[in-house]
Amino acid sequence: MSFNITFNGAVKTYDKPVSVLDVVGKSRDIVCAYVNNRVRELTYVMEADSTVVALTVKDRDAKPTYEASLRFIVAMAMRNILPKADIRFSYNVSRSIFLQVLTPGIVVNPQMVAKLEKEMERIVKEDYPLVRSIVSKEEAKKVFTKEGYKDKVEIIQYRPEKTCHLYDCNGYKNYMYNRMVPSTGYVNKWKLKYYHPGIVIQYPRPEVGGEIPPFEEAPTFGRTLKRAHQWAVATRFDSIVNINHRIEKDGDIDVITLGEQRHNRQLCELGQLVEDNKEEIRLICIAGPSSSGKTTFANRLRIELLSRGIDPIRISMDDYYLPRDQAPKDENGEPDLEAVDALDVALFNENMADLISGEEVELPKFDFKLGHRVKGRTLKVPDNQPIIIEGIHALNDRMTESIPQHQKFKIFIAPQGQINIDNHNPLSLTDLRLLRRIVRDYQFRGSSAIETMSMWASVRKGEFKWIYKTQEGANFVFNSFLPEELSVMKKYAMPLLQAIEVENPYFPVAERLIRMLKFFDDMSDEWVPCNSILREFIGGSCYADV
Repeated sequence: MSFNITFNGAVKTYDKPVSVLDVVGKSRDIVCAYVNNRVRELTYVMEADSTVVALTVKDRDAKPTYEASLRFIVAMAMRNILPKADIRFSYNVSRSIFLQVLTPGIVVNPQMVAKLEKEMERIVKEDYPLVRSIVSKEEAKKVFTKEGYKDKVEIIQYRPEKTCHLYDCNGYKNYMYNRMVPSTGYVNKWKLKYYHPGIVIQYPRPEVGGEIPPFEEAPTFGRTLKRAHQWAVATRFDSIVNINHRIEKDGDIDVITLGEQRHNRQLCELGQLVEDNKEEIRLICIAGPSSSGKTTFANRLRIELLSRGIDPIRISMDDYYLPRDQAPKDENGEPDLEAVDALDVALFNENMADLISGEEVELPKFDFKLGHRVKGRTLKVPDNQPIIIEGIHALNDRMTESIPQHQKFKIFIAPQGQINIDNHNPLSLTDLRLLRRIVRDYQFRGSSAIETMSMWASVRKGEFKWIYKTQEGANFVFNSFLPEELSVMKKYAMPLLQAIEVENPYFPVAERLIRMLKFFDDMSDEWVPCNSILREFIGGSCYADV
């Protein structure tokens, strides 16, 4: 029976099964494709009417395929040059992957990097096929045991399906929990950099048009990731398996309390820093990417400072939004509400300077229903009372250029979890924040998961443009990640994601998030404290009306 394939506006009829690769051609720029709106490998075989859209490294939904295939090749090359070396991948500075050697006695050095690069070049040049097979979980365990991948054997028990996928590349077997390119020759863009104590691996990014972005040092971010990893290893929260084991062994209360105690320690450390400099600090500026927990954090910081005899006031930067018709326009001619010039920068500077000078100021309040500012509260701030400002541009010096630097204390907040599915497969911090936002927007704003996903690309664009670089000027970075949050949010997020139909443009995103969540043990939210940052997303926060 014949069927039709639509590709690039043309319809072609076939009378026998055909692969995506046969339809889109052999261009190495194409790494995967939408087939009836599902991301499929180029080796996927079609036997019924289908619409095919080719995806390159310029496309967001192709990035996971390219990145997973690159990690596969790196792992294969490392196995070839150092058969006894166990390695771990994580995400690192400059939007890169970080390779760490776990085996004691094997030290990464420039010579190793050069050898790895040469072997990767050879593997890519040979263009070995990546052949997928479906095997039972028991068979997969045997393969991984033979390869020495104990971590992969352990995670399989949490896989709800009865089967697993394996990829064979010239005798090397592995699985990266993602779709793969047809052969190694497709992974032809990457850079390696010796970056003590490991190796930075850069690759094409869709947000920069499918190019490899220039490497940018980010020491503050790097130190934050290092501390997050050290804590995760010390407390055994560094992988899904270990998190699940802790839930099963120690119970919900211990796991939740451990995460909350870490937040308490950070708040205590932060409070001490502010107290030690309270004679100088007039503005406490809090910023971070979407769904970092800024609102709850600002409330908890206020309580921490109150316990030290410091009585701050809070001012929301959202009250300084300009009317939508005065906001700058993006490249599509739409109001760019993520831009700093969407705020009344001059008025904010004037109000902050007047307050710090001891003058009485009538603050604005933005009425989101009316779409413009109305009269707000009138304030006069004593010399010993700092002002907490919170917003995505709070660390941008344009917003506070009238205030001397020594009078500002800058705090960057973001969830910096260092969790892996297994050693070769790190979890995305961006996907963690997207899950937070999906759950929160549904709980409190009546927004579907699809509506939240539709805005995410714009949100991310604004983060890269306006937020991430400000982290490096921060006096303190607060890691808002909680080890229990994905286990708790699973029951909230799964129904929202599973309700997205295959035909929907955001189904590939939902599918990716489901693949991540399914490995986590479920956890009740009964013991999550009312002042937890997690409550900002799942509900039940004692700060909901503050």
